[in-house]
Amino acid sequence: MAAADARIEQLTTSGTFDLDGGSWEVDNNVWIVGDDTEAVVIDAAHDAEAIAAAVGTRRLLAIVSTHAHNDHVDAAPALAERTGAPVLLHPDDLPLWQQTHPDRAPDAPLADGQRIDVAGISLTVLHTPGHSPGAVCLYAPELNALFSGDTLFHGGPGATGRSYSHFPTIIDSIRDRLLTLPAGTVVHTGHGDTTTIGAEAPDLADWIARGH
Repeated sequence: MAAADARIEQLTTSGTFDLDGGSWEVDNNVWIVGDDTEAVVIDAAHDAEAIAAAVGTRRLLAIVSTHAHNDHVDAAPALAERTGAPVLLHPDDLPLWQQTHPDRAPDAPLADGQRIDVAGISLTVLHTPGHSPGAVCLYAPELNALFSGDTLFHGGPGATGRSYSHFPTIIDSIRDRLLTLPAGTVVHTGHGDTTTIGAEAPDLADWIARGH
């Protein structure tokens, strides 16, 4: 299977993000990486039916959760039930996962450096805590792509003002794990627009100075 056949597809779903007693309307990016026969879903947000329809007849190899805030995992069990694909999550985010799915555990853990193979390419797991303890990004050099979840956005780090988050930690993760990637790497975010490593890197000092 040629890596040249691998592609990235984006689906936007809508729902709420709920944490610490608050609820916010959000649009989430669901990323599908694969070819015509197999795929991986990154962040099963809000709408299992829409995600399953986008996957279509392809074999779904895994449902990868970049972190366990409800808006990134609320549709994961239903999508797993429909497709038979396992839900993968870094174990440090289990306390957050259990807030949304107390009666259904993830199927397997994610670990730093783990490789997830699909359509002739590999997604490498980068543990990037800060937005949450078990937050991860997925790096696919063959696709010149980083799937950053809520760790890095166009304009700065993910939010760190709520439970289980820590600003100095997310800065360390971004500086040490993400900004060291090639400048042309396209960053596919959990919400909003894509960006590149090179576009964000010059602003690191400004983010640190502003504190968010």
